[in-house]
Amino acid sequence: SMQLVESGGGSVQTGGSLRLSCAYSGDFFISMGWFRQAHGKEREGVVAFDEDGTIVDTNSAEGRFTISRDNAKNTLYLQMNSLKPEDTAMYYCAADTLGNPLKDEYRYWGQGTQVTVSS
Repeated sequence: SMQLVESGGGSVQTGGSLRLSCAYSGDFFISMGWFRQAHGKEREGVVAFDEDGTIVDTNSAEGRFTISRDNAKNTLYLQMNSLKPEDTAMYYCAADTLGNPLKDEYRYWGQGTQVTVSS
């Protein structure tokens, strides 16, 4: 099994930056990703490492979001730049995809960290 704990969320103004962290413990999986869920909307994939370590992303990332990991620190990161109000959401990390790495078909999930972007 794997345990995931996100941190780094907060409130920023439009154009600001945040770096989210996801500390993981337990089993190791190459496939890990970041998802987000805005109020009243379905959870959507943002960016992920697929099962061979390739980075895959969605239009949500738009070149503004970067995924990385530090295996020595057992931490997954999401660097978010040029934030917009529409990026406001709860952000989740996930591990061990069961299929498409950009769909919420992962075995393990963190509890989420809130990001709020004000105009």
